[in-house]
Amino acid sequence: MIAFDLKCANGHCFEGWFEDSDAYEEQKKKGLIACPVCNDTAISKALSTFAIKKSARPSKEVVEHQAALTEVRNKLFDFINKNFDDVGSDFTKEALKIHYGVGEKRNIRGITTSGEDELLKEEGVDIIKIPTPLKPDLDS
Repeated sequence: MIAFDLKCANGHCFEGWFEDSDAYEEQKKKGLIACPVCNDTAISKALSTFAIKKSARPSKEVVEHQAALTEVRNKLFDFINKNFDDVGSDFTKEALKIHYGVGEKRNIRGITTSGEDELLKEEGVDIIKIPTPLKPDLDS
């Protein structure tokens, strides 16, 4: 994993974690990286004040922390998969139906564009964005 300090065109700075530099470039090219403040997808790397050298072998503490984080991630994915209907790219449409009482009230999950996020915000629909891998490895 590698962490980059990132900056949107509006000057907001934030951190992003990626499998490697190629993963960052691919996600940026596809417009998948968005500013958590304004949802701008015009992202660039910012100068970082430090770098972390990867050791040859992770310490016992690091391995334990990674195992704990994996367990939390797995529980989160399991909870979401069991308790939220996956509406895919129809998320905005379904969320607005529920918000205005013309759709069945239920927990939903799906994907949105930054423009759809802004529309939902303007309509008073609260959403939580949780970045997830395309295919979570729930056995690791």
